[in-house]
Amino acid sequence: MSYVRVVGALGVVCAAHLPCLAYAQDTARVAPTIRVGGYIQARETYRASTKLTATLNRARLSADGGLTGGFSYRVLVEYAAPATATTPAGVSLRDAYIRWTRRALSVTAGQYKTPFSPEYILSITQVETADRATVVDSMATKRDIGVMAQYTVGPYGTVALGVFNGEGQNRIVNVDSSSLVVGRVAVRPIGFLTVGTNLAAYAGDSTRYGVDANLETGPLLARGEFIWQSRHVAAPVDKGWYGLVGYQVLPWVQLVARQELFERPAITGTVRTVATTGGVNARFAGDRVRVLANYVSRKLGTPGGRTGTVVTQLQVRF
Repeated sequence: MSYVRVVGALGVVCAAHLPCLAYAQDTARVAPTIRVGGYIQARETYRASTKLTATLNRARLSADGGLTGGFSYRVLVEYAAPATATTPAGVSLRDAYIRWTRRALSVTAGQYKTPFSPEYILSITQVETADRATVVDSMATKRDIGVMAQYTVGPYGTVALGVFNGEGQNRIVNVDSSSLVVGRVAVRPIGFLTVGTNLAAYAGDSTRYGVDANLETGPLLARGEFIWQSRHVAAPVDKGWYGLVGYQVLPWVQLVARQELFERPAITGTVRTVATTGGVNARFAGDRVRVLANYVSRKLGTPGGRTGTVVTQLQVRF
């Protein structure tokens, strides 16, 4: 083959691959990013029965970053307070996922929060009370392993649908071979109001439903949810609700009140919680430091006596 033919052949090959080479060069110039963050919550709790108790309520460390081609990632680990007084706290994996985003569509795979209940989806660092409502803690589907697609319709709302193992976080095997399907639709008909509905179907077991509304205008915040569960066998319906109101009295001070009810008659008629919470939030350093104080009056059982709890918490985000 002559020198001219060789040069001509190379020219054709290069011309055919120029778009790919240009893409590769553009991709190479976009370096992966990483941002380390987290928060610490130190808490003091007073009850008449146990007196004063100090708790490291949560300590979390996260790593977030972007990759090329619309991909991003997140890893979150936590040192959490124990579930019982005799169980020591430990470190566990919370989030570990990869997300691909293209315009209004995103697809997420890994372990993360399922799209059920706005108060559960909201970071605990932003929840206005020391703890989430009992119905949310008890009935909202939590972190799980699976795949989820989400589509954002401009400023008007979002639609999310995911398929998960249904075994919970850090359970890498789907032991019963069935799946958990979770979906959420949130609509913003006007700028200060969002209404939503949730559905979580456990194959062959039960289905959970939820409706919610969130209103924010000026210094006023009002949010509420109603969640219930219908089992696939004849059984009473588990259900509960909460309503929360917050008012910004100063740019850095918010007053909060919440009323809630939770019933699980399918388990026992005595599992009934009625609680009233009143509190104040003070934020400093650009919302990176929050001091919170709550008084919770709670009645357990039917009938049941009331207990009072005072919670103070210092939170630092970094």
